[in-house]
Amino acid sequence: MSYAPEPARFGRLTNREGAAAVRPLTLAWVNRHLENGERVVRTEVLHGGITAEMRRLTIGARDGGTRDLVLRSFVAPFHLERAEDWLGREAGALTALAGTGVPAPALVAADPVAAHCEYPSLLMTHMTGRTVLDDEGLETRVPLLARQLVAIHAVRPTERPRECVALTTADTVVTPEGAHAAAWAAAIDVIREPAPPYEGRFLHRDFQPGNVLFGAVSSGPAGARITAVVDWAAASWGPADLDVAHCSTNLALLHGPRWGLRFSQAYEEAGGALAAAVSERRYWLVRDALACSEEVRTVARVWREAGRPELTERAVEQRLDAYVTALMDAPG
Repeated sequence: MSYAPEPARFGRLTNREGAAAVRPLTLAWVNRHLENGERVVRTEVLHGGITAEMRRLTIGARDGGTRDLVLRSFVAPFHLERAEDWLGREAGALTALAGTGVPAPALVAADPVAAHCEYPSLLMTHMTGRTVLDDEGLETRVPLLARQLVAIHAVRPTERPRECVALTTADTVVTPEGAHAAAWAAAIDVIREPAPPYEGRFLHRDFQPGNVLFGAVSSGPAGARITAVVDWAAASWGPADLDVAHCSTNLALLHGPRWGLRFSQAYEEAGGALAAAVSERRYWLVRDALACSEEVRTVARVWREAGRPELTERAVEQRLDAYVTALMDAPG
């Protein structure tokens, strides 16, 4: 699987008329899925995604009340090839999550093959909260992330999503300039081996701070709470270790390698079960870290745009190198 199908940010809005306008066929499709007397009264572009156009639609009712929906449309030619798969996965995941207690958007409608819209699209409810990528309050947020991931893995959908696929191979890894050569060579050798056996779980497959929304129940970071988990386009069936590894990599690059190493422990403290053998855990951690090597430039750009200007491509590469080296130096 690619490193980050779409880190969703639901907090940064613009309302430029041209950019925010919904295309005619898509607008007609949206209108068919509204309640009697409702209409779209405002549209806003949501920034921060990589693969899709995201818009927040304010829906007005006859009594003057409003509610918000989110429209995701795949437009870029490169991503259109996978739009049917991604939107199908997301629609299936949102349907499976309804009533589970996992805070996720509710599915309103999906048009994965653009049968009605100009481009493949999905309409869902808007979730409150914001992404938090700052270092402050991390001690509080990491256990919350771990508990939320345990809850996701406890979901037992009636229909399983597709089995997870890891696209990174030993030949596609991009070793950063100046990296610890011996550590990276050893890490690449790890993923040359067959994947360990595992007990399947329902996976988000892109669970990381950019896809988790937080709200505050009191002043200060200590009052943080998770209000939503978004971007389910990569939902899969596979080992819990893979979701844990993906969040670990993101924490390592956002906040430093020690936080990536800490997340597996937090997951177990929250009641999650990982592979019994240290070598098997390492396999998944290393595989996801090496997958990130192929998309450092994109990930660093998204994080800078989200308010972390110090995370240059070089800075992220250095943190990735330190994290991979730490994984390979760990006992076992």
